[in-house]
Amino acid sequence: MFAKRVERCYNIAELRKLAAHRLPAPMYHYIDGGADDEWTLDRNTEAFGNYEFQPRCLVDVTKLETATTLFGERIDWPFFCSPTALSRLFNYQGERAVARAAHAAGTIYSLSSISSSSIEEVAKFTDGPKVFQVYIFKDRGLSREFIQRAKDSGYKALQLTVDVPGVSGNRERDIVTGMTVPPQLSLMSLIDIAMHPRWVYRHLTTPKIDVANVAHRPPQGSADLGGIIEYLNKQLDTGVTWGDAEWMIREWDGPFALKGVMRADDARRAADIGATALMVSNHGGRQLDFAPAPFDLLKDIVDAAGDRLEIICDGGVRRGAHILKALALGARACAAGRPYLYGLGAGGEAGAAQALKILRTEMERTMALLGCNNIHDLDESWLRKVDRGCRT
Repeated sequence: MFAKRVERCYNIAELRKLAAHRLPAPMYHYIDGGADDEWTLDRNTEAFGNYEFQPRCLVDVTKLETATTLFGERIDWPFFCSPTALSRLFNYQGERAVARAAHAAGTIYSLSSISSSSIEEVAKFTDGPKVFQVYIFKDRGLSREFIQRAKDSGYKALQLTVDVPGVSGNRERDIVTGMTVPPQLSLMSLIDIAMHPRWVYRHLTTPKIDVANVAHRPPQGSADLGGIIEYLNKQLDTGVTWGDAEWMIREWDGPFALKGVMRADDARRAADIGATALMVSNHGGRQLDFAPAPFDLLKDIVDAAGDRLEIICDGGVRRGAHILKALALGARACAAGRPYLYGLGAGGEAGAAQALKILRTEMERTMALLGCNNIHDLDESWLRKVDRGCRT
């Protein structure tokens, strides 16, 4: 029954509605919310509306070429799953389900260092290509441990997140619901959780949720989820510099992305220190509000360093057409987290798979309507910029 309802979701917005229905409010708003006034959260998707398509006619679109190469891996289409924290909060299958869905969809899964399934566990559950997201911690030994574990488990690339400089964004929805560190769930949140018996049953009958990659690290007495997250937050280093990023690139010695770059000069510097990819990202609007949308930044960053780096547009993607617009401005691929998390919350692995199916189907349909039979042919000539004003 649940799988059939997921299959009836015909776009990401419908999966979002279903996730809102099936998840307790604290968990849903943890996915859905952003920082402060959520201006950047909304802008991330709105930015794609600044360009219209300019379709070509009388083109044979019988066969569409959608494959590309990213992090040295061939993927079937130019989209992959961004890293997101603690996926088992949204469905008991968690990261394992999304990794399997990504593999089945012919693309890459990114595992967060703050995941509820470990590096090794996810590696065992799917043979698909995986990359690992990491921070530079005060304890460099912890960073080295993560790097080595990812290498030993066959992860293809490392993603260093650089837009969390030891300070988290002001996510006011989480303050209201109590999804804070440590958690302080409000009475209304507890009542809402109790009104979702299916979620409660799975929560009580499956292993407890923790930050699996560091569960062995916190000092005695702080082994609960809140204590582990608090320990990890304290490990985030406010003094991280370009030299530290260069150190990690050397330690990894393979495909390496900086995630969270939003300036052309920083893009050039990323290439200078040996990064191979760059994820243009504002952390899904969850860190600095009034930061520009990744799509708005693409052209400048591609012009600055696109011949030296694989440029990825990370954030705001809700339609397959968005992927094509980003490629036309020079991105190698797109990535996002919320679409598959809505799917996961709506229906577990089947929901995550449906989210990816929706985006790919939309992308291929749009290609045909656009008169484009190969994603590698896309450039600015396929777009027309329009002025739709700026929301204040």
